[in-house]
Amino acid sequence: LKKGGGKRLDEDRIRRISYLVGIFKALNVLYDQELADKWITLPNSNRIFAGKAPLDYMLRGGLPAFQTVRRLLDARRGGR
Repeated sequence: LKKGGGKRLDEDRIRRISYLVGIFKALNVLYDQELADKWITLPNSNRIFAGKAPLDYMLRGGLPAFQTVRRLLDARRGGR
């Protein structure tokens, strides 16, 4: 966001950024740096992803998919 007539981010973009920051943080808490950096692009056996990479799932599913991935990782951080 900029002051003085600059462009403003719409709510959708703000939410996407928020989810991505949360996903990044969770991955870096759960895994070592190498796996945290790769996790989003690796095929995943979780039924949510159906063998695809979480990134593919998020790109196909839009904002609800971003939220699902964030919640999944937050649950793992909490031991659920």
